[in-house]
Amino acid sequence: MRTYNHPAAEDLTLGRLFHALSDPARLDIVRRLALVDEATCGELDGGRPKSSVSHHFRILREAGLVRTRVAGTVHQNSLRRAELDARFPGLMQAILEQIVREPALSEPA
Repeated sequence: MRTYNHPAAEDLTLGRLFHALSDPARLDIVRRLALVDEATCGELDGGRPKSSVSHHFRILREAGLVRTRVAGTVHQNSLRRAELDARFPGLMQAILEQIVREPALSEPA
């Protein structure tokens, strides 16, 4: 069974968060995750190729935005909202208020 490394909350940095959110595909994944408690990669792929989705989730995990939980053959993803709020109070609220109102940013062509 595959396990994923997630940085500790105290190791999260604004630089990594903003880098992860600078890509429209990753911002769209965060937007979609903000609307649910948990979702699979397939539910969040937006029609993108699996290799691209894997890359985006790796960047989001390494930045500390997303937690991936393996349940059998399914990978469930969730925003690390409580940890992000504790580390950077108000930041995720401001980001999510903006992106949830926007249309999908990177629908596949």
